[in-house]
Amino acid sequence: MNDTPGWASPGSAPSDGREPDASGPAGSDGRPGPEQSADRPRQSGDAPREPGVKWSKDQPPAAQWSAPTGTPGAGEPGQAPPPPPGPGWGAPPPGGPGGQAPWGSGWGGPPPAAKPGVIPLRPLGVGELLDGAVSTMRTYWRTVLGISLTLAVLTEIAAVLLQGFVLDDANTEVLDDPSATLGELTDVMGDLLLSSAALYGITLIGTVAATALLTTVTSRAVLGRPVTTGEAWRDARPQVLKLFGLILLLGLIAVAIAAVGALPGILVSVSAGAEVGFGLTLLGLLAAAVFAAWLMVRLSLASPALMLEKQGIVTAMRRSARLVRGSWWRVFGIQLLAAIIAYVVAAIIVIPFTFLAAAFSGDGVTGFLNTAGGDIGWTFLIISGIGSVIGSMITFPITAGVTVLLYIDQRIRREALDLELARAAGVQGPGATGGS
Repeated sequence: MNDTPGWASPGSAPSDGREPDASGPAGSDGRPGPEQSADRPRQSGDAPREPGVKWSKDQPPAAQWSAPTGTPGAGEPGQAPPPPPGPGWGAPPPGGPGGQAPWGSGWGGPPPAAKPGVIPLRPLGVGELLDGAVSTMRTYWRTVLGISLTLAVLTEIAAVLLQGFVLDDANTEVLDDPSATLGELTDVMGDLLLSSAALYGITLIGTVAATALLTTVTSRAVLGRPVTTGEAWRDARPQVLKLFGLILLLGLIAVAIAAVGALPGILVSVSAGAEVGFGLTLLGLLAAAVFAAWLMVRLSLASPALMLEKQGIVTAMRRSARLVRGSWWRVFGIQLLAAIIAYVVAAIIVIPFTFLAAAFSGDGVTGFLNTAGGDIGWTFLIISGIGSVIGSMITFPITAGVTVLLYIDQRIRREALDLELARAAGVQGPGATGGS
């Protein structure tokens, strides 16, 4: 790997137990090495020698070896010399079962992972993924919030215009009319579903665009290197068209799955009537939604794969499917948790603005609650839109950061990407840390 966001698959094998930068003779830890040994006559009872291994000429006779007793360092005859002082060689601290210390406290244990940036270079837990996303936003707040604010404003302007000119024309009073026919109810529900899908599409475009631009920021943050908004745009610009092609393709796949699921019910409705085919259509849409959710999780890492590996659309989708294979529930759970957190944060910000907008609109808060959102005016849309911009500005970095870090985590688990990241960050050892 190099220090640019275009990460290639690591070509080195995992470590075999010795660090790549380790130098010096094998016996540098205090034990005699091959250059310190000499021949001695072989005695009866000696174990067979390994090829190339020699006994030290200073080794005492075998009869004088015994288990060390007494106070370490006392130096009585017949005792082995105390081990050299250093981390992991002291007396075990109390507190463990039988007076022994738990693994990793006082006896060395695995060394801490290097952390040159916002995450340690090892497989990550759920809390570390969320903390890494928040740390990226906190450390590089100028770049992150600048990108998020720009995308949130553009997204919300499109949503407000859509709601003001299109969604407000929907005749939602039919839903409260007990004499409404099935055709009228179907038309209104279709308009509402189409409008909701359009709003969701706008939000999805903003989220994925934020992921694209924030991918560069997060990848540099993992290495502990800052990045400006201009640098993030220059790195993302060659892949932006491919990214929107990926969004369009994923949307078409979801629509095709929904159409296939609803097709049997539609055919039955045409031949036997809407009342007969309604249940089958609903069941088919439910099955299609389950399959679409499974597939979208499989392809959820395609965006960072496309941006960081400079891949094509289809190749990025295949990369995502390979990275998620065998970890579907983990990836789904983490992304669902991140989405819930983002939704809660956004709700905390948006709800006060919604009531404020209702208070400044024609009928006030009471009228807004009584009409259940019907006849929404421009005043309400603009004020509530400001709250949505603030909420999106905060939630975009959370969802985007978790997606990018989840992609990095899956590559660390499957491809030892942590070794490439450590080399790119200039980390010399497993316990070295950067300036994060």
